[in-house]
Amino acid sequence: MTAMTAVTGMRFVDTNVLLYSVSTDPAEAGKAAVAAELLGAADLCLSVQVLQEFYVQATRATRAEPLPHGDAVAFIATWQRFRVQEVSIALLREALTATRRWRMSYWDAAIIEAARMLDCDQLLTEDLNAGQVFDGVTVVNPFSALTDAPPGAIPG
Repeated sequence: MTAMTAVTGMRFVDTNVLLYSVSTDPAEAGKAAVAAELLGAADLCLSVQVLQEFYVQATRATRAEPLPHGDAVAFIATWQRFRVQEVSIALLREALTATRRWRMSYWDAAIIEAARMLDCDQLLTEDLNAGQVFDGVTVVNPFSALTDAPPGAIPG
């Protein structure tokens, strides 16, 4: 394996992982446990966009149990221990190109490009097609073992 194709082992975390990690909904208990375990790893990256989306979604008034502002800010502060891709003109340009290339929303393209800029091999999300590869970033659904299980089954 050459240096150009070497696996870095870094994984990019999408907003849904962060949201599940703070969920108190009993229907999301399995995903919350998976998300909490994932966020204990050291090989994770995320972006300012992911942190922004987390704040907006976690604190919105129409959420079943919105997080208070201070709690959301505290979670964001703890996640800053990971490598964080800032919003930049370079990211904007790459995301705009990716939007057209892959015919996807700007927001999804910006997530993929942030992961790529941080040299991540994987994008952990349930919002894109698992197994799809975008310029070396493979989409992985960390919750697939839960969603692929038959109803009533307990994931192993």
